[in-house]
Amino acid sequence: MDFLKSAVASAIAQGPPFPYSFGDKVDIDASIWTLYNGTRRADGSNCSIFSFDITANKARLPLAKNALKKLRTMRHPGVIRVLDTVETDTYIYIATERVVPLRWHVKRKSLSPETIKWGLYSIASTIKFINDEGSSIHGSLRVASIYTSESGEWKLGGFEVLSNVKDDEAVIYTYGSLVPDSARYTPPELARSGWDAIKKSPHSAVDAYNFGATIFEVFNGDFLGGDQAGQTKGIPPSMHAGYKRLVNANPKARITVGAFLEQGRRSGSFFDSPLIKLTEGIDNLGVKSETEKEEFLDDLDQLTDDFPEDFFKMKVLPELLKSVEFGGGGPKAFGVVMKISAKLSNEDFEARVQPVVIRLFGNPDRAIRVCLLDNLPLMIDRLSQKVVNDKIFPNMVSGFTDLAPVVREQTLKSVLVIITKLSDRTINGELLKYLAKTANDEQPGIRTNTTICLGKIAKNLGASSRTKVLIAAFTRSLRDPFVHARNAALMALSATGEYFTEEDCATKILPVICPSLIDKEKLVRDQANKAMDIYLQRIRKAAAAMPDTVQPPPQTTEGAGPRMSTPQPSEASSWAGWAISSFTNKLSAASGEMQTAALEATNNNNNNNNNNKNSNPKAPRAISRSASPESAPRFHSTSSASALQRQALKSPSPAAEAYFKDPTPVDDGGDAWGDMGDMDDDGNAFFDASSEPAKQATKKEPTTTAQPFDDGAEPDFAGWLAAQSQKKSGLGGGKAKPLPKGLNKANGKGATATGAPKKTLPTRTMSKTVVPKKIDTKPKETDDDDGWGDGW
Repeated sequence: MDFLKSAVASAIAQGPPFPYSFGDKVDIDASIWTLYNGTRRADGSNCSIFSFDITANKARLPLAKNALKKLRTMRHPGVIRVLDTVETDTYIYIATERVVPLRWHVKRKSLSPETIKWGLYSIASTIKFINDEGSSIHGSLRVASIYTSESGEWKLGGFEVLSNVKDDEAVIYTYGSLVPDSARYTPPELARSGWDAIKKSPHSAVDAYNFGATIFEVFNGDFLGGDQAGQTKGIPPSMHAGYKRLVNANPKARITVGAFLEQGRRSGSFFDSPLIKLTEGIDNLGVKSETEKEEFLDDLDQLTDDFPEDFFKMKVLPELLKSVEFGGGGPKAFGVVMKISAKLSNEDFEARVQPVVIRLFGNPDRAIRVCLLDNLPLMIDRLSQKVVNDKIFPNMVSGFTDLAPVVREQTLKSVLVIITKLSDRTINGELLKYLAKTANDEQPGIRTNTTICLGKIAKNLGASSRTKVLIAAFTRSLRDPFVHARNAALMALSATGEYFTEEDCATKILPVICPSLIDKEKLVRDQANKAMDIYLQRIRKAAAAMPDTVQPPPQTTEGAGPRMSTPQPSEASSWAGWAISSFTNKLSAASGEMQTAALEATNNNNNNNNNNKNSNPKAPRAISRSASPESAPRFHSTSSASALQRQALKSPSPAAEAYFKDPTPVDDGGDAWGDMGDMDDDGNAFFDASSEPAKQATKKEPTTTAQPFDDGAEPDFAGWLAAQSQKKSGLGGGKAKPLPKGLNKANGKGATATGAPKKTLPTRTMSKTVVPKKIDTKPKETDDDDGWGDGW
């Protein structure tokens, strides 16, 4: 083998240039040719090379030259396509498209009946062309002269004795018997009379017999000779009649291959199959009318999986892609493309389909865009992350803002398909920006799908922005008037609870779920209860792991009681017990201070009264109700008493009493103002005075506005005021001083110094008891609440 390769290489070096490289040798049936796999040096594309060594096989050189000539001139889709040829004195090279001998498939029995029919149909069409249009005879038709291309199509070769019947010096008459293994396939009349007998029979009779032998061979694996001609073993029943007429022993009774082809094309006949219709329509798909395209694509979509994959990959797929991109094939054609692409390898998909898909995403045709998005799940695994992120997604985002709702919705659904192929920057940047727009879409279904989409891609969002985005989106959806949008928000919250902290659950999520518990729709209420249970269970679990308190323990000394404002265990039984206890403790403390100050004031009053009695036994007592601390007014003795304390000493309002209801009687501060019977209608306390002049003297004092009481250093203000009144009126002690002479007459009448009549003055009687002036010692109520006010 190595020697042969070196010999071929040296021959090429000595001859004309041949721009193809030889590869492995391919095993074929007995032939004058040696077949190699080859590659084109310029682009590395595949090819096949038929090589003929003139030196080693000089007797059959006319056959090789005839084949070279006919392959160059014969142009038909069913004939092997020639790329290049080289002919020298020592060798002949024919470079063709990459082919594989049909014998390989026949031996392995890898061909389905439909594929065999399709292949036979192609060969029959080629033979018909050679016989009718070419007026020629192939002369060597058999399985060994048929090859399959990369697309799976059957291609006809073996043109060693192909001759025109009009040529009297045709090769077939002289060299027909030199074709290797020709005896098995020679028709009976030629076996009896030689190859010159061709002239006595229809020129198509030889090819008709050979085509019948080929039918038997492809269905049964081999053709051993004329004895098997006419046997129907393995041949489809619909083909029996035509097959038998092909191999008829009488050449004049044989039907032509063309007639057999027309018989098979009839409706319901053996060549009436979707695969054969596909091969006829795929080449001119671009020029078909819309109705013809629809019919063709319907037939194409009905094809089963047992059809040749290579044909779909190499022949049908390129034509469909051209039709979708340029010929108006539309979504239906692209659906067939996806069906075929499922059988392609990743390398073939990347080379054949991916470039077209990328270009189609930039196509403004909405039908094509929706079709692409629908089929995106079928091809996303074949697309690399770089292609999706850099080439497909930038073209796809225009669908988020498309005027057609169906495009927006389908684009939104495709996010779930491509999310794993997008970079973090794209997800947390451009994608979230467009999802924010669809969350406010006018179509309720799109808003609902946006919420669902966010819930499903939550794990792909950045940790820094995930919580903020999800809470904002789901909170908005909970207020959506569309019932399914609200339900979707609750379901999304239930599914994404793991991404929120316990603090977020308690302060941000539960408050927005609560209104849904009384939603008008039972669907929403039920889902809200489920979501509430999920979050409450999580919060309870977190709270159970928290400490009882974060406050430091109280610093207490031995024998010291608890602080006034600290709740005690006995008070913890009521939710407001500690507050009520603290409030009553403060009142008790304030009352105690006032009782002490009132007692001191009473003592001072008693001392002053005793002094007055000693100096003037007839002077009246200033205050008559100071005998005991319980009956004394409970004024605060310090000058820093605040309005807060004064408000606390007032009787609480009915609302406050109802709110802070406690079984223990609470001192409302009423006793601090003394007996209410000692007050007049104006609420002023009464004080005694010893004489009328004291009253008149009191009237001469300037009127002052009552202020909050502050005794300072004079706790007995009432006694002091009465003493001052007696001093001014001269009643401080003993008798009153007599009036100046001339101003008092026995009859009570008098005149002025000028002799004018005098006014009679009223006579004072010192023995009468003078009613003392009413002095207001009640502190004036102010509007200053010092912060309580509305708090109560």
